[in-house]
Amino acid sequence: MIYLDNSATTKPCKEAYEAMTAALTENWGNPSALYSFGIDAAGLLRSARHKVANAMGAEPDRVFFTSGGTEADNWAIFGTVKRYGKKNKHIITTAIEHPAVLRCMNELEHQGYEITYLQPDELGNISLETLKAALRKDTVLVSVMMVNNETGAVMPIAQMAKLTHKLSPDALFHTDAVQGFLKVPFTAKTLGADLISVSSHKIHGPKGAGALYISPKHKSFPALLLGGGQEGGFRSGTEGTPAIFGFAAACEAGKATFAEDIAKEKALLDGLVEKLCKLGGLTVNGSHQAPHILSLAIAGLPTQNSINILQDAGICVSAGSACAKGHRSHVMTAMGLKPELIDGSFRVSICKDTTQEELDLLAEVIEKELLPRAR
Repeated sequence: MIYLDNSATTKPCKEAYEAMTAALTENWGNPSALYSFGIDAAGLLRSARHKVANAMGAEPDRVFFTSGGTEADNWAIFGTVKRYGKKNKHIITTAIEHPAVLRCMNELEHQGYEITYLQPDELGNISLETLKAALRKDTVLVSVMMVNNETGAVMPIAQMAKLTHKLSPDALFHTDAVQGFLKVPFTAKTLGADLISVSSHKIHGPKGAGALYISPKHKSFPALLLGGGQEGGFRSGTEGTPAIFGFAAACEAGKATFAEDIAKEKALLDGLVEKLCKLGGLTVNGSHQAPHILSLAIAGLPTQNSINILQDAGICVSAGSACAKGHRSHVMTAMGLKPELIDGSFRVSICKDTTQEELDLLAEVIEKELLPRAR
C-alpha cells in the first residue's frame, strides 16, 4: 500500500508506539495518586508536557492536553465566548476553516453572535487586508487556521495576530495549527496567538491526544471540564497517559528531524507538481505552500472514481477533509472554483516517510489510468 493521505492521519512512529506500550504495561499508574507508582506516572506526565511544549516553542505550564484538535478548537472558541459573557458578540473566522471551527461558529450564530466569514482568493489564501477590514472594537475572537487541510495554503498568522491585537485590543486570536504543527516553522512564544490547537495523530502520534496552548496572558481562561482539578484545573479527568506519552514521543522525534523532514517533503511535492503540470487535463488547486498537501482536479472524472482507481493500484488518497464526508468541499466552493473542478478534486498528502518511487507511481497511474477516463 502506498499511503498518501497523511493529512487525515499518520502512521504512529516507533517512538510513539514504544512510549504507549510502556504506558500500558509498565507506567500505568494514576498521576494523581500519592504513592510512588502514581508519583512516577506524574513525573512522566510532566516530562511529556515539556516535550510537547518544546516542539511548540511554548511554556510547559501553558500546554493543556486534550483528546485532539477538535476538542482544542471547541475549548478555544467556547472558552473565549464564556470569558467575555455578553459584553461583545462579534467573531471573525474564515470560510475555509475545518468543521471543528465552523460548526462551533454555526452554534454561536444560533445564540445571537455575529460571525464574519473571511473569504479566500482563488488560491485559498486569506489576506491581511481582508482581516483588517473586518476587525471591530467589539470583536471578541478571531480564529484563523494556520494551514488549510485541503489546499495547503499557509496563512500569515503572526501578522494576523499582531493586527488583531492592534485594532481589536480586547479580542483573542486563535489558530487551528493542526496541519501546521511540525510542518511549518513557528513558536508559540513568538507567534502572537492567544490560543493554539494541535493534534497528535497528524504528526505520527496516536489518535486521542492533542493540546491547547493558552497564552500566559490568559491565566483565568475558562476551564473546559470540572472535576478533580487535572491539567491545572482547566480540564479535569484522569489523564489518558498512553496517548499523551505517545504524543510526546512523536513530538520529540519530529522536532529532532523537523528541518530535514520539511525540506524533503517540499522537494518531493514540488517535483510531483512539476511532473503533473506537464500532463494535459489536470489542474493543481490552490497555493499548496505547505510542504505536505496538494489538491488536484481532473474535470470530468468524479472524485470517487479517481479514489477507486488509485485504490485499485494500491494508492490511498482522499477527497479532501476526512472529517466532512459526503459534502462538496466548502473550501473549493469558497475559492470560487468551477463545479466540475470541485467535483473532480482529490487530495494528496505526504509525510517524512514518503518516497520518490511512490510519487512516481502516483504520477504514472494519473497519466495512464485517470486522465484517459475524463469526459
